[in-house]
Amino acid sequence: MTTSHALLLESFGPIPGGLAVREIPTQTPRPGQLLIKMLAAPINPADINIIEGRYGELPPLPAVIGNEGAGIVQEVGPDTPGWQPGDLAVLLKRGSWAEFVTVPATDAFQLPPQTDPLLACQMGVNPPTALLMLEKFENLQPGDWIAQNAANSSVGRCVIQIARELGLRTINVVRRPELVHDLQALGADVVVTEETDLRNTVEDLCNGSRPKLALNAVGGASALNLSNALAPSGTLVTYGAMSKQPLKIPNGQLIFSDLRFRGFWLTRWKQTATPTEQATTFQKLIKITASCHLQLPVQASFPIGQFAEALAEASKPGRTGKVILRL
Repeated sequence: MTTSHALLLESFGPIPGGLAVREIPTQTPRPGQLLIKMLAAPINPADINIIEGRYGELPPLPAVIGNEGAGIVQEVGPDTPGWQPGDLAVLLKRGSWAEFVTVPATDAFQLPPQTDPLLACQMGVNPPTALLMLEKFENLQPGDWIAQNAANSSVGRCVIQIARELGLRTINVVRRPELVHDLQALGADVVVTEETDLRNTVEDLCNGSRPKLALNAVGGASALNLSNALAPSGTLVTYGAMSKQPLKIPNGQLIFSDLRFRGFWLTRWKQTATPTEQATTFQKLIKITASCHLQLPVQASFPIGQFAEALAEASKPGRTGKVILRL
């Protein structure tokens, strides 16, 4: 039996927590499975929350974590059509922080072989989150406006670029004014800071319109500011809680404005969407991101043995890109 180095979580706790590089068995792929040699995997906020034991769904320990990554297919199990050794695969299942992983082919999708691994490894979480939120909750048409906070986050940057490709216009809320020019260069139509009172300014900012959809990754006062900007019967979708403050929904937004408040969790979508639905979504995502030349910045990359330094870098405020583990 061959073995693989992996970053194993053995206990929950403060960063870097109970992580250690261990050798684990490498499984030969069975029918319908792939053996993937991982190249790179990002550190996402959900990974940090899992290490700390604060995520909504925690794995039994010990566990290899990492909820996305990219690698090269080494072996293809019997009865696994559409795959061959050498394909570039994006992992859609937790367990990416390892040299080799064996997964069902339904837990991966292919990217063109020339794709930069540092881009490929980020394609499994934030881009589909952005696309699905833009498509699942409102019947948006070209020219419609959406609003979002945390616009400089990885999801926020994906929303800006994918929305532009779909013909949608975005009003983007950030904490720091120095981010305005960067996001405008990325394709943002309007960028404002958290201090902007959207209730009273949104129609001026959006040429007389109000957004039908708002995407909230912050919570608290920031989420209320977004909901104040929405058109009647609009939808606020919450997918994160960076401020760790709850949503406070005024009664009038429900009674008089008929606003809708929804949540989105990509893991749940993966658990409930059919294989056909997932394949269709990722095929569309590949076409859109290729057409818009999706940009996903990288802050720094570290070998797996320097995981403590990588996690410390990923935990710093004010980053402008992902921290990547080189596997």
